[in-house]
Amino acid sequence: MATSINILIVDDHPFIIEAYKNAIKGYNSKGIYEFSITQAKDCKTGYEAITEATEPFGIAFFDLSMPTYEEKGIFSGEDLAQLIKQQMPDCKIILLTMHTELLKINTIIKNINPNGLVIKNDLTFDELLLAFDKILKDENYYSQTVVRLVSQIQYDNIEIDAFDKQILFQLSKGVKTKDIPQYVPLSLSAVEKRKLHLKDLLEIKGGSDIDLIREAKNKGLL
Repeated sequence: MATSINILIVDDHPFIIEAYKNAIKGYNSKGIYEFSITQAKDCKTGYEAITEATEPFGIAFFDLSMPTYEEKGIFSGEDLAQLIKQQMPDCKIILLTMHTELLKINTIIKNINPNGLVIKNDLTFDELLLAFDKILKDENYYSQTVVRLVSQIQYDNIEIDAFDKQILFQLSKGVKTKDIPQYVPLSLSAVEKRKLHLKDLLEIKGGSDIDLIREAKNKGLL
């Protein structure tokens, strides 16, 4: 009897979703598994797929950079991964990203500890099949670029939390510091202290908000 597995795919690029689906179909050529696939195109539909699911997902693929769902505080595939870990702790998570910054990769591994992490430039049909096979066998899979980056990580002392991410996100949209408490549940003084701390972490001395956002993007925090 085939093993039934519910799979969630969240990506804002339809051709990537089709690549996942084709790889899954190709893997299942012997009919060992019975896969049921749910797909979503952004943070909002991904959130709805997770929170409205009647059966837990066994495997979830998330693109990291997607249109946000601010109303629920979901700004990326990383946030969706955190959500599904809370609601479906047995779900195996595979993250895909264009980011190749050391800090970003380190943050993902520390915060999410995904079962799979693939740089999109590494992505081929065979790579996806290999990742999928390892995940089903309860092994972790990091693509070759991730493995190389992990060996070079040198930002172990730099970490930001959800509030820091929200502050950076609002600043990147052009929201003034004095108005950020309207969007983030912090006082103005707390926001200002966090901004100063972020500038210290990113080694921005006396820089503007534009400098802060630029460096945050360079380090893969946005």
